[in-house]
Amino acid sequence: MDDAHAPGTPLNRGDLADQRFLSATGIPRIDVVDSTGSTNADLLRSVTVEPAAWPDLSVLTAEYQTAARGRLDRRWEAPPLSSVSVSVVLRPVNADGRPLPTQSYSWLSLIAALALRETLLETAGIPAELKWPNDVLVRGRKIAGILAQLGPMLDGNVPPVILGTGLNVTLREDELPVPTATSVALEGARTTDRTALLKSYLSHFAVLYRSFCNADGDPAAGMAGGPSLHKRVEAVMVTLGKQVRAQLPGDHEIIGHASRLDDYGSLLVVDRDSREHVVTAGDVVHLRPWAAPDAPSQGGYA
Repeated sequence: MDDAHAPGTPLNRGDLADQRFLSATGIPRIDVVDSTGSTNADLLRSVTVEPAAWPDLSVLTAEYQTAARGRLDRRWEAPPLSSVSVSVVLRPVNADGRPLPTQSYSWLSLIAALALRETLLETAGIPAELKWPNDVLVRGRKIAGILAQLGPMLDGNVPPVILGTGLNVTLREDELPVPTATSVALEGARTTDRTALLKSYLSHFAVLYRSFCNADGDPAAGMAGGPSLHKRVEAVMVTLGKQVRAQLPGDHEIIGHASRLDDYGSLLVVDRDSREHVVTAGDVVHLRPWAAPDAPSQGGYA
């Protein structure tokens, strides 16, 4: 393993600041810090205090986060220089400069998940899948997570979105936050170069994001010269077709068959009485396989 790929190697700030890379992705600024509490929290403050200084697709990445959080306020920990921790400011507008409807914002974290999957496959040689709503899995183990947070509405403008991503890169088994996690290194990737992984992710994300914006935030429109966002996400969403337990806010839960995503990226779950539920938020646990309500019974509820 050469120095660029060795654990503990800092990001190559020169590569990240390369003008060809920034021009190709449309990224106006990329800031790298050695340590911070949370890149998402930092950007939420920055877009409030200096909104003009952080235009669409501005990036903040940290070598180490001391207070990173995931969905449901879960703590996300990784040793210094062992992960990709990055947040992006999004101010989605279409080709004419009109803001996208805020209903379309639910797809932004799925775009990030799809970009991460493409990065892992093309750059690291690792096949990955998506778990609703915003996790990336390899062999059923979580390798990355995404957190989208809505920024403040200033002067009547549409609020920005801060999209944070954490990818486990060089973590060893004993450094993983939970036993069900994994890392790029543990999966035998052809590279663990964090700079290459970060640049690949930002490149893939920028293409998908611009295509989505140019389609007015319509997930059914073809994007980047291929199938629609809706179809692309469903094709790699391992949650679909599984029996799941959806743990909802307020200590409610639904157990049923995860059938599909609706137009807003919500998960549709059919329970044992064939009632369809729209799950817009919450935690989803994959259970053992079962038969859909209209299929011959070959299993049941765990």
